[in-house]
Amino acid sequence: MRLPVNFDSVVLDAMLSDWISALREFAVEAVVVLGPDPYGQRPDRLVAAVHPPRFMDAASALADSQDFGAPWRESDAPMVAWQHIGNSDTGRDRWRLLWLAHGFQSVVRVEFPLPSGRAFECFMLSPRQFHDRAEAAALVWSALNIWPLFKRTMAAASSPLSPRESECLALAFEGLTARQTGERLRCTERTVNYHMANAMAKLKVDNKMSAIQRACWMGVI
Repeated sequence: MRLPVNFDSVVLDAMLSDWISALREFAVEAVVVLGPDPYGQRPDRLVAAVHPPRFMDAASALADSQDFGAPWRESDAPMVAWQHIGNSDTGRDRWRLLWLAHGFQSVVRVEFPLPSGRAFECFMLSPRQFHDRAEAAALVWSALNIWPLFKRTMAAASSPLSPRESECLALAFEGLTARQTGERLRCTERTVNYHMANAMAKLKVDNKMSAIQRACWMGVI
C-alpha cells in the first residue's frame, strides 16, 4: 500500500526521517512499518510506511513473506525480535536477499497487536551487526515511545473515513449506542446512524462490529 500524497503523508514521511536521524547513533538507516490488509485474509500484510522510500521493493518483499506473519503471531514467538539478516536459516528468502543487497545486516522488529490476530509491525534496519543486546533494547524503547503519535499520523494519511465517521466508530468500540454517541457528539441518533452507514460502506462491510474491526486494523481506533 502506497500512502496518498497529501499533507498527512508528508508529515508521516518527515516523522520517519526525524526518527531515523534520532537513531543514527545505532546506525539505523531504514524503517519499515507493516500493517494487516483490512480487506484481505489473516496472513495478508501491506507496507503501511517505509523510509527512505527507495527501499519499497525490499519492504514489499518483507510484507509478502511469511516471516514474522500470522504463523509467528499464532505461536509462542516473542513480540520483539532481533536478527542478523544474513545469518538466518532462511537467509535465501527474497526479502533478506534484497535487504542484504542494499547493504543491511541487522533488523529489530517490534509488534503492536490488533484484534483477531492481526498486528502492526515496525522493523528498524541497520547496515551493521548488533553485538550488544542493549542496542536492540534501545531501538525497542524508541519504537514504543513514538508509536502512539506515529499510529495517529499514519491513520490520518491512509484512512478512507471522515473524522466524524471515525469518532462514531471509536465510540461504538467503547460500547456506546447510537443514542449515547449522539449525546456525546451533540447530534441526533439519526445522524450517528448516517455516519455509521457511510463508514460501513467505505470499509466494505455490512455490520457495525466488522466496521469497528477493520477500523482497528487501519489504526483508526
